[in-house]
Amino acid sequence: MERIVVVGTSGSGKTTLAQQLAVCLGYPHIELDSLHWGPNWTEVPDFAQKVAQAVERPCWVLDGNYSRVRPIIWSQADTIVWLDYSIWVCYWRMVRRAFRRVFLRQKLWNGNRETFRGQFLSKDSLFFWIHQTHGRRRQKYTTLMQETPYPHLTWIHHQTPRKTKQWLKQLCQESG
Repeated sequence: MERIVVVGTSGSGKTTLAQQLAVCLGYPHIELDSLHWGPNWTEVPDFAQKVAQAVERPCWVLDGNYSRVRPIIWSQADTIVWLDYSIWVCYWRMVRRAFRRVFLRQKLWNGNRETFRGQFLSKDSLFFWIHQTHGRRRQKYTTLMQETPYPHLTWIHHQTPRKTKQWLKQLCQESG
């Protein structure tokens, strides 16, 4: 495992796990959101180019689901870690994250901040996004895992946070 991609529904904990894996393995962490979002929540025009440059490194842990750059990333990756948690786990984690980011005024990528209105009262809310994408994403990743156009990939499929935590602990003990 030298080039690892962590995928899953919004709120599943992709970034948190990717950060922990990167520390455990001593690899750089690549967060796709940080490459995608410019100031004032604008999309960066050279996103694909930035992603291609980031995955040229010999080892990394990357998190994110941007399908338009999937061929760039997955052709370079060797491992996919899929956090396939229930929608309720994702909702609960998103509630905690949203409150933390909104009320602590946490700065995100390029100075962006989440707002109460954006997270809880908007059609662009991540809660609405979870509702829209959870089932579709589960179908898509199941298909990609079974009928992958990337047969070189090793899939690690976690369906509960507890199993993920146990796996991470064991991996860190073995690598440490």
